[in-house]
Amino acid sequence: MCRTAHLIFNPVSGQGNAQDDLDYLRSRLSQSLNLTVYETSPDQNAYVLAKQSVKQEVDLVIVSGGDGTINAAAAAMTQSSVPLAIIPRGTANAVATALDIPSSLEAACNIAINGGLHTIDTAYCNDRHMVLLAGIGLEADVVEQASRRAKDRFGTLAYVMSGIQRLNKLDTFSARLETDDKIITVSASAITVANVAPSTSVLAQGPAEIIANDGLLDVTILASAGIGDTLSASYELFRSAVSNQVAERDDIGYLRCRSICVTTEPPQKVVVDGEMAGTTPLSITCIPDSLTVAVPQQPIKAKVEDLNGLPDLTVELKHQI
Repeated sequence: MCRTAHLIFNPVSGQGNAQDDLDYLRSRLSQSLNLTVYETSPDQNAYVLAKQSVKQEVDLVIVSGGDGTINAAAAAMTQSSVPLAIIPRGTANAVATALDIPSSLEAACNIAINGGLHTIDTAYCNDRHMVLLAGIGLEADVVEQASRRAKDRFGTLAYVMSGIQRLNKLDTFSARLETDDKIITVSASAITVANVAPSTSVLAQGPAEIIANDGLLDVTILASAGIGDTLSASYELFRSAVSNQVAERDDIGYLRCRSICVTTEPPQKVVVDGEMAGTTPLSITCIPDSLTVAVPQQPIKAKVEDLNGLPDLTVELKHQI
């Protein structure tokens, strides 16, 4: 019996011809699936449409758009039995990249139809769903400064340009991180808490390999203060992601935990899944194996923790009950 599938399509995502993309997807997916197409609109966003699809108990929900569209649909599908397939058509396509889903429509369709189904973690972040990551300090400043016009024109390079501009005003702050088993105080310029993150999310790459289904959050602390040190540390983080070798600098620390609460002095801006989300404090809890996705392969295990060398560092172990 032919599987039922809903395609949730964002017509304003991407820089190509949306109608051509939709025509191709409709034709290709309908060859293997009993397909119904829904287009997002201001009144019917991806969250609402995905929620309706889950309620109808379809066999598969396919989402085509940028990270905002995919994250909204994923939030609606968390802890449901309906699998999500991703066909990326956005600026950064961070979710797809992190899950090794290719950017070509044809290849992404093949994974949607024939890919393996695996569960990945999601998270609650200050009472909202999180798929990718939360950034405090530098990451949030970079995202806030990258304009919509620049992203449309330059794509992911808009974030690089924003980051270079932001380095001229880089500030450090005092942070307190409380995890399941310890309390950490440290001086930092950026703290990133990741559930899933591609190598292009440089400030999340302390652990080298962000594991999508380990039931843990990946925390990277960047403590460099000057422009030169920050550029050098950022390169080390990128190298870490590309080589799958952990970052080894005194101004980079990382750990994994099931939950974390971060407070800072002074309060810092926060970005969650690419959207500005107020200021610290920040509370995040991992929801293990809460989203089923169609992917080409499973993630790899990696090293858990290294905090040695961070400035003004204290670590207090909590008593386990």
